[in-house]
Amino acid sequence: MMIRIRSRDGLERVSIENPNITISQLKTLIQNQLQIPIHNQTLSTNQNLLLAKSPPDLLQFTDMSNPSTPLSSLNISHGSIIFLAYEGQRTIAGPAVHPAGSFGRKMTMDDLIAKQMRVTRQENPHCDSVSFDRDCANAFQHYVSETLAFAVKRGGLMYGTVSEEGKVEVNFIYELPQQGTEDILMLLRDSDEEKLVEAIAAGLGMRRVGFIFTQSITQDNKDYTLSNREVLQAAELHAESGLKEWVTAVVKLDVNEDGGADVHFEAFQMSDMCIRLFKEGWFETEIREDADPKLSIMKKDVVVGSKDVKEVDNDFFLVVVKILDHLGPLSSTFPIENRIAQVQMRALRSHLDRAKNLPFVKRISDFHLLLFLARFLDLNSDVPGFGRVCACTDSSTGRLSAPN
Repeated sequence: MMIRIRSRDGLERVSIENPNITISQLKTLIQNQLQIPIHNQTLSTNQNLLLAKSPPDLLQFTDMSNPSTPLSSLNISHGSIIFLAYEGQRTIAGPAVHPAGSFGRKMTMDDLIAKQMRVTRQENPHCDSVSFDRDCANAFQHYVSETLAFAVKRGGLMYGTVSEEGKVEVNFIYELPQQGTEDILMLLRDSDEEKLVEAIAAGLGMRRVGFIFTQSITQDNKDYTLSNREVLQAAELHAESGLKEWVTAVVKLDVNEDGGADVHFEAFQMSDMCIRLFKEGWFETEIREDADPKLSIMKKDVVVGSKDVKEVDNDFFLVVVKILDHLGPLSSTFPIENRIAQVQMRALRSHLDRAKNLPFVKRISDFHLLLFLARFLDLNSDVPGFGRVCACTDSSTGRLSAPN
């Protein structure tokens, strides 16, 4: 792993093969790699060490004074910063200079392309806002909160409409087959089932508009908005959609001021540069176990600020989207597909019995019910027809009603 060392000379790096080394062994590595004698080193995780002006001041920093203390006991891991004070002088090698152009080394095509890949923050999203149907959002978060207890990740594809002004409305969430762990969400795409979903959406006058996923409760303690794995997954689905207003939504559990837990929704778009880098294959897709989750690794250097780097903070790829809510045209009371409990035929009878006092079109105006029925119908004729029936609305109430 790599530890960053901040001293009066700036920020330097020390490579460590064994993450379980002691402070004494770390000092030996600093001596070998940075040419600072062990007896001159004072280490601390407290940045105020760099403000110490005299030897008595240095003695106040004791958190790393015991040479036998293992680094792991101080929560020092890959990418951590340790502060170093030392006496004496040393010579630091400057950056290597590689001349380019007609009077030096000629730049290759890869060099020229890399210089064009400048990663900056994108200020404005392509969509004005994203509004969630209250019922579908609640059905998704309630399952994650009450059944899964945010122990593993969960995801779904969002369907709805996009207005000419770029306002995205999410009216249902399709929870595709998947397996989730604390850190990884594996989507097990079923092309046949997705064709049914697309046919229902088309009949309803809707389309796929985004991706929603949850972060597990163990991720709440991590110092990032989206992990590198999440950036890759979100970028892949965004690039696949071809929709400039595509939205990525994150559901997480936050601790409130009273010590309780609140379910919190956040929405983003992946930046244009992120999607370009993904489409052109710049991202390293094999992520090491010891990799810092808040950094995305590039196969070649990109320009961030004024530096050529291969590690990019994930926040550079995120564009915040305003969140609203609305009461959409569909209900979300029928059992939802691809969850722990499989949907049985008796669920259909129970659903229709509960809604027996409603007009027929309202009884079947539930995406998850339509998907269940679609498995027994003809994809090309029956399924879109169901959607068109449900899409008939009463203009006075904005709710569904039977067609004339």
